[in-house]
Amino acid sequence: MAIIINIDVMLAKRKMSVTELSERVGITMANISILKNGKAKAIRLSTLEAICKTLECQPGDILEYKIDEDTQGSNEQSTVLN
Repeated sequence: MAIIINIDVMLAKRKMSVTELSERVGITMANISILKNGKAKAIRLSTLEAICKTLECQPGDILEYKIDEDTQGSNEQSTVLN
């Protein structure tokens, strides 16, 4: 996945447990686990807002974009073909 959600980093900075985040944001521990493990395909803006409000951070503090090697190669190939 090209977008990484770094919830663990902010939780450590805020000295907050995953359980506490789950309770404050109002999402299940399972959904937080999906976000933490990079298994999420999407996140609602309202959920992102609630996480940021709870952790007192900006979306950029927990979201990171990394170029996926496989995707990068296919993008280069499509550029050459066009």
